[in-house]
Amino acid sequence: MSKQILTFQEALEIVELLPEFQQENLLDIIRRRLIARKQQLLTKRIKEGRQEYARGEVRKGSVAELMKELSE
Repeated sequence: MSKQILTFQEALEIVELLPEFQQENLLDIIRRRLIARKQQLLTKRIKEGRQEYARGEVRKGSVAELMKELSE
């Protein structure tokens, strides 16, 4: 299958040609993939945060302390 760039409107029109049950299945698949992507991104950010903490690049403090530091 050759890759072809579709406009958003064209994609919607193609989806509307599908039977209703296939449209619902497509929505479910898209939702699950979006959730999986968000989970992967969160996992990556947590890993990076832990590495930064291990390197001593993370500071602890309250919001008030942060605001005071930023105003200096």
